[in-house]
Amino acid sequence: MSLNRQEKADMIKEIGEIIAGTQGLVIAEYRGLTVDAATKLRAEARKNGVELRVLKNTLVRRAVKETPFEGLSDQFAGPLMYGFSADPVAAAKVIAKFAKDNPALVIKGGAMPNSVLDVAGVEKLATMPSREELLAKLMATMNEPVAKFVRTLNEVPARFVRTLAAVRDAKDQQAAA
Repeated sequence: MSLNRQEKADMIKEIGEIIAGTQGLVIAEYRGLTVDAATKLRAEARKNGVELRVLKNTLVRRAVKETPFEGLSDQFAGPLMYGFSADPVAAAKVIAKFAKDNPALVIKGGAMPNSVLDVAGVEKLATMPSREELLAKLMATMNEPVAKFVRTLNEVPARFVRTLAAVRDAKDQQAAA
């Protein structure tokens, strides 16, 4: 499909808008990937908030010019699939997990704003917890001292009630004997 100059300008603008909201970008070569496998990958990506696009490399190269992802432009060669996500690790997780099961999908690199990643960097990024998981761990850590304090406060009246119950049971046994 050949695009005229205006369509190319519109496409560059659209890619630029996608990149503006991106915190994580992963590129992967999809040569030999079946349509069925690509459909499964796209469905998994959609579930995880990752936008997968197959774009013309020259248009992406122009769109990333003067953005935090410009350092990645030298890797834009061959049939590439671009994974964009607002979560820095989401795209890496989805594509790395899929690439393990499908050797036709080969990770070429990735980037976070002002940081270019090689294949090993993308795979390492894929093993990191997501922002939501980190926030959940932080909240659990912050909540634990308060929860422990509340349990301690509740233990005093509970212990008192158990003591009264033990005294009552002892008096009931004496009265029965």
